[in-house]
Amino acid sequence: MNHSSKRIAIVGAGPGGLTLARVLQMAGYSPVVYEGEASRYERQQGGTLDLETDSGQKALQAAGLLESFYEICRFEGQSSKIVDKNGKVYQEDTADQAPDSDQYSRPEIDRTVLRDLLLDSLRPDTIQWGYKCLEAVPVGDRQYALHFENGQKDVVDLVVAADGAFSRIRPLVSEAKAEYSGVSMIELNILDAANHSPGLAAFNGPGTVYALDDRKGMIAQMNGDGRIRVYLGFQAERDFLESVDIPYDEPEKAKPKLLALFADWADELKPYISCANGAITPRRIYMLPVPHTWESRAGVTLIGDAAHLMSPFAGAGANLAMLDGAELALSLINHDDLDTAVRQYEQKMFDYAGAVAAETKANMELFFSDNAAAKLGELMKSFVNP
Repeated sequence: MNHSSKRIAIVGAGPGGLTLARVLQMAGYSPVVYEGEASRYERQQGGTLDLETDSGQKALQAAGLLESFYEICRFEGQSSKIVDKNGKVYQEDTADQAPDSDQYSRPEIDRTVLRDLLLDSLRPDTIQWGYKCLEAVPVGDRQYALHFENGQKDVVDLVVAADGAFSRIRPLVSEAKAEYSGVSMIELNILDAANHSPGLAAFNGPGTVYALDDRKGMIAQMNGDGRIRVYLGFQAERDFLESVDIPYDEPEKAKPKLLALFADWADELKPYISCANGAITPRRIYMLPVPHTWESRAGVTLIGDAAHLMSPFAGAGANLAMLDGAELALSLINHDDLDTAVRQYEQKMFDYAGAVAAETKANMELFFSDNAAAKLGELMKSFVNP
């Protein structure tokens, strides 16, 4: 059996798994992607994200999709504003730069749009929808049997865990578990912001506002579909989301309680809560140990959050997942031996992901520190004017 005919299964159809599948297909491989969701339309994929030149965009280059990305991304979405609870501005950037700009290299794209770009680049039979993987069981020395909730089974030569924070595959190589980070967030949505809340839309602009103070924050992103997605962040105990007694499924009753948590914040910031007209979703933020490594094992490896789950405070999750997918694919293509290819990928990934995870952890601590807005403003200025 030649190398390209090995049976490769990717568990999870997120950005990392889809990038891996795309690059492998371009080289003549026939990977299969197993996804627990029934279709691409089953759930909202989340908000906007920025793709960096040396990770997400690098992965899209390997996947032959970078020019298509430039046609649909939002360069103006790189704009940012950092304020404290009184509305004092510590840093503000506008961005409408071209792809070759040195100063602005992180154009925005909504997660759903990015996923569609990747999905549409694959052969129609690549994704097996409605296949929720329950476990992977060793078969002989090198293969694994994948067992799915729908009763189906598949035996593969390599199983790639792209199944996220609470991966069912991770225990095959690592005893590490995702642990609560000490930060909880509550997501709100202001749909059709330009018409529903024009003043707030103008204040927010086309990018992201970071309002940080009192070891909590409001992070508000303008999305490509016209909504402002707001994340209220709190440094808090694990039971915080329950202890505040907020009826998340009843937005009009929830908003006064949320406003009370920001009672002394500036009037121009409170509309991020009072104008919310969409779903409200509580989220605990989890992370894996920093760094997270493991001993290489034949026939299995991890990418994305399964490999290096981290908090969102560097915007690195999707970027790293896609880079992982591209790097693993290239390693598989460039090495005749499957085990060598996986081991080479893992060693490279441990280095770059470990560095980013450490940076992300430091950023999380900064966001919820005293004088956070001033500190973040100085940090952002250092990137623009090193």
